[in-house]
Amino acid sequence: MDQSPIAVNEYDTFRRYLEDACGIVLGENKHYLVTSRLKRVTEEFSFPSLSEMMATLVKGNDRNLREKVIDAMTTNETMWFRDIYPFEILTKELLPELAKNKSPIRIWSAASSTGQEAYSISMAISEFQQSNPGKLSSNVEIVGTDISQTVVNKAKQGHYDELSVVRGLEQQRRDKFFTHKDDGWVVNPDIRKRTRFTELNLLNNYSLLGQFDIIFCRNVLIYFSSEMKKDILERMAKILKPGGTLILGGSESPTGYTKAFGMKRYPDGVVYRLNE
Repeated sequence: MDQSPIAVNEYDTFRRYLEDACGIVLGENKHYLVTSRLKRVTEEFSFPSLSEMMATLVKGNDRNLREKVIDAMTTNETMWFRDIYPFEILTKELLPELAKNKSPIRIWSAASSTGQEAYSISMAISEFQQSNPGKLSSNVEIVGTDISQTVVNKAKQGHYDELSVVRGLEQQRRDKFFTHKDDGWVVNPDIRKRTRFTELNLLNNYSLLGQFDIIFCRNVLIYFSSEMKKDILERMAKILKPGGTLILGGSESPTGYTKAFGMKRYPDGVVYRLNE
């Protein structure tokens, strides 16, 4: 296949397609990135050229092709207990607050990729319960969502190779919460039982997910336009319970997009609390 970058007119078409399909906004100088990532999709589907693949994609009749293209263009960068501080805030501040009324707890891991964030949350909850027996409701649900059905399926399996397991996971936690199987590690049933994973495009309706106490939406908003950031944040506010908490990436903030949240500072970092 020709290695030259995607043509200017096709690039502009693809930019519009990708933004409409999943909200990702590409800059003006990502021609080589798009070409390299779409090359393997073009080869997998046996298109003679990138141009022909693009033409079929834009027609919108091939759902499998659409999913593969979105998979190729989505970073899916993840690791266990990523950045650490959100999990410190969860266990030191948020769970003790939620433990006061012992009501069922629901947490949403938006853009959960292959499941490391959702399972990290579940491990943190297990550690809190062990340190504070009987204080926290045993009814805890963690919902992980991602636009890619491929990574959602991997998350459901909860089976990780050696390289994936070492990224951010201490050996002590690995030995405690995983079982060695074949050439990798499987998340133990007691950690998996409070999680469920489903495909979801953040541009679509969230109402069917129900209400949440905490939403993790980290390092996701950076890929969206200002208009889409505003829309996503305001719709997330609608499915947070009163006083609920939104946890964003370190470089992300709802300021300037919505007045639904106020900043809450803790010793370990910053989160955003739904205004009442």
